[in-house]
Amino acid sequence: MSCHKSITILLSAVAFFLSTGVARSTEQQPRLGEETSFFERYTNNAQDLILKGLELVGINYRRGGTNPDSGLDCSGFVQVVFRDAVGKLLPRTAKEQSEVGNVVDKNELKPGDLVFFNTMRRAFSHVGIYLGDNRFMHAPRTGAEVRVEDMSQSYWVKRYNGARRVVER
Repeated sequence: MSCHKSITILLSAVAFFLSTGVARSTEQQPRLGEETSFFERYTNNAQDLILKGLELVGINYRRGGTNPDSGLDCSGFVQVVFRDAVGKLLPRTAKEQSEVGNVVDKNELKPGDLVFFNTMRRAFSHVGIYLGDNRFMHAPRTGAEVRVEDMSQSYWVKRYNGARRVVER
């Protein structure tokens, strides 16, 4: 990855954290009437998953890819994030990953949950990691890079299959 691209990704991550309030110490209690950021509402596991995933934004998609240096596919991206962030070894495919952990209702999603989509005319053919505020990160397809997207876009709404919580909070 080029130095310019690395700097761009780092600046994007910093802007993301500042916009979510992560700059405020997690040990501080919010004042009465003050809302906490989504980072402050969840454990270090969720934060670690999100930080590791954001580090990989910009990595090229590669079908069957499990190595950030040569490219990642959707399930390879999820494997790397969970392994490196929390030491959790997940199965290789999106379908297999959909069978791990506890089923989560869409209105109960929390950062770090796995979200699944039908993108290849079969259930659970695509996976990403939920960030909060209807956003998720994933490795989308050939010719694209790991990125953050909005699940409320009609493409994703039509293809949503469900979610799993693999790491308890």
